Amino acid sequence: MSFNRPDIIRPPSEWKSYFLPLTSGCSNNTCTFCGYYGSKLQIRDVDDIKSEIDAVVLFTQSRIRLPNISKVVYAVAQRWDGKRIFFQDGDALVYPFPKLREVFQYLNEKLPAVERIGTYATPQDILRRNSNELKELRQLNLDIFYTGLETGDAELLQKIGKGVSSDEVVEAGKKVKEAGISFSVTVILGLGGIEGSKKHVFETAKILTAIDPDYVGALTLTLVPGTPLYEQWERNEFHPLSPFQSLEELRLIIENSTFTDCFFSSMHASNYLSVRGKLPQDREMMLRDLKVVLAARDPALLRPEFLRGL
Repeated sequence: MSFNRPDIIRPPSEWKSYFLPLTSGCSNNTCTFCGYYGSKLQIRDVDDIKSEIDAVVLFTQSRIRLPNISKVVYAVAQRWDGKRIFFQDGDALVYPFPKLREVFQYLNEKLPAVERIGTYATPQDILRRNSNELKELRQLNLDIFYTGLETGDAELLQKIGKGVSSDEVVEAGKKVKEAGISFSVTVILGLGGIEGSKKHVFETAKILTAIDPDYVGALTLTLVPGTPLYEQWERNEFHPLSPFQSLEELRLIIENSTFTDCFFSSMHASNYLSVRGKLPQDREMMLRDLKVVLAARDPALLRPEFLRGL
């Protein structure tokens, strides 16, 4: 069966990276809000991955394009900074470990100038890896995991089909940090709807404090056609927050979370307002910016709906 190259879905900070697919889809395809819902996981053949790495090396050194290589490879390689690699797709860490090691070793050999490698990783995938495996990946230049917490509300996690508890996300975070790998966590504003907003906010702040990640990225819920949550909204069973209500959630999460040294950002395109800074150092500045917008309630201060995206 041929491998279907996935669309590029990546964290905002990986915009200069080369996007190298190891998988397509997501092993946890039951999240009711996610575009991966119901997707089938595909594992890419190691030799196919190596062929793409070889093609990238040839292109970056000589600008030679091979006819049997996807045009996407060259489109991405043209704007690549040469320093970062991002493994696709939804959770490349699910890739079988001996083969994953082989890919890392080959990549480092062929592209020694690469400074860091990052990937999405589900908490389940992290917990399946033992400490020695994670430390080995760190030695092979794996620098950062991007993991979706989404919410700290245990009931809501179960309701949205996340397949993991908040305690397990905390455990996964500890394993990652012990291995010396950076941990970036995403939360989704508005995920609990109007009725679940208060619990979602305060439980999320509580679990973020327990994880104490290196990075937090706040996204704003975008209803995706074809997902169960979208269908619940169509049936009037789910009541989304207004843009200003989602900003109020953002304010409360920042206000009630405690971090040692965390870069907190709402720069993702799904958000109505972008704020970012180091926590705890920049907390008051970030809260002040949010309070100004919340007090004005002027839609002109927000990202227009047509510019929001996943």
